[in-house]
Amino acid sequence: MNMKWFVFAGILLMVVSTTALAEQMYVSEIIEITLRTGPGIDHKVIAMVQSGQQLEILKPGNEWTKVRLPNGKEGYVLSRFLTNKKPSELKLRELQQKYQALQAKADSLLEDYNRQKQQNENLLAELASKEELIAKLSKSYETLRQDSAEFLSLKEKYKKASAQLAELTEKTRKYEETLTTLQKRQIFRWVLTGAGILLVGFLIGMSSRRQRRRSSLL
Repeated sequence: MNMKWFVFAGILLMVVSTTALAEQMYVSEIIEITLRTGPGIDHKVIAMVQSGQQLEILKPGNEWTKVRLPNGKEGYVLSRFLTNKKPSELKLRELQQKYQALQAKADSLLEDYNRQKQQNENLLAELASKEELIAKLSKSYETLRQDSAEFLSLKEKYKKASAQLAELTEKTRKYEETLTTLQKRQIFRWVLTGAGILLVGFLIGMSSRRQRRRSSLL
């Protein structure tokens, strides 16, 4: 069943291909032929058809064939000058066009490759620059970290020194207050001592005077 189906499909494809090919023909390679209004040389020439020109077959015939040009003009040409094979010149032009298209594509691909290469080089240069920057930042960070550690250590020492200074200042203030109090007491003592001495001297003087008076009365 499958084999019959494949055979049928192949025959159908060949028929369709043959029909499609029969609809398009070409003027053979070596000549330029006339397109006439009717099937005979007594009909008016309405166009000249160059070798390699593609024609649409409207009404095939043994001697004359009715065709339509790509520009829409219709007429009759001699059947013996038609062929269903592409002329070599047309094939050459098609190959040249394909080559030009491939060359343009190759140029475009080469241009894209060069552009991508330049972009890659730029990216590599930028990457190298970024890596250098990262290295510098890492070094700066390490230096800053060390400096920060030293700063924290100095800050801690400063706090301790400040605390010690404050403690010494407080002790000094207390010592000064104590010294001032002692000085005041000492001065007061000196004043009292001086006053006592003066009082004793005064009393001694008064006693001496009384004794003198008594002696004079005797």
